[in-house]
Amino acid sequence: MMKPRKLSLGVLLAATLALGAHSVTSLAEEAVKGLRGADVSEPDEFKSGSFRNMPDGQSIPRNYVQQPPMVPHKIDGYEISLNFNRCMDCHSWSRYSETGATKVSLTHFKDRDGGELANISPRRYFCVQCHVPQTDAKPLIENTFERAGGLR
Repeated sequence: MMKPRKLSLGVLLAATLALGAHSVTSLAEEAVKGLRGADVSEPDEFKSGSFRNMPDGQSIPRNYVQQPPMVPHKIDGYEISLNFNRCMDCHSWSRYSETGATKVSLTHFKDRDGGELANISPRRYFCVQCHVPQTDAKPLIENTFERAGGLR
């Protein structure tokens, strides 16, 4: 037979678990809101392609130190895959001067320990993970962001 103290601890533990499960369930039932105030489970009103690419031309100034430059031209249909990188047709060190494109930065030829590589680091090969095309997209939410002074 159980002692009264062990029995009361068991009942207390069971009650605590039941209340905790109820709290988690009620939290899960509440809608999670995104920064724009919309329920995150609702379809996004901003569809892919609802913005226009900026015309080819001069680069938009950078907003902070170490910001990757934006791509000042369209890249629709560019293949960037394990076997081919269309960006390198113009931006490689062997082609940039004849195409007038910006050459790939030396930082893209370093491994994670800072050692120099003969080819672009696999960590830097997929350009669009950092560099994005310039668009006329407006901020999704109102904010007070200001560019860092003196950057170009």
